[in-house]
Amino acid sequence: MASNKSIRVRVDQAKCQGHNRCHRIAPTLFELDELGHSREIGGGEVPAGLEQKALLARANCPEFAIEIIEE
Repeated sequence: MASNKSIRVRVDQAKCQGHNRCHRIAPTLFELDELGHSREIGGGEVPAGLEQKALLARANCPEFAIEIIEE
């Protein structure tokens, strides 16, 4: 991933089953709703230096509910 690109994360709420692996891996990028399902914090912007955490969270989602968007 090129360092001059910014990335965002997006959680597909229809796919998320509440395993919360993404939240455990990157609590600064994901929060839990009242039912225990994950959602991206803010607009999903990934701060510099946390790109690998975002990729690891996506790789660990058993439901493939996390999308990485390069901008």
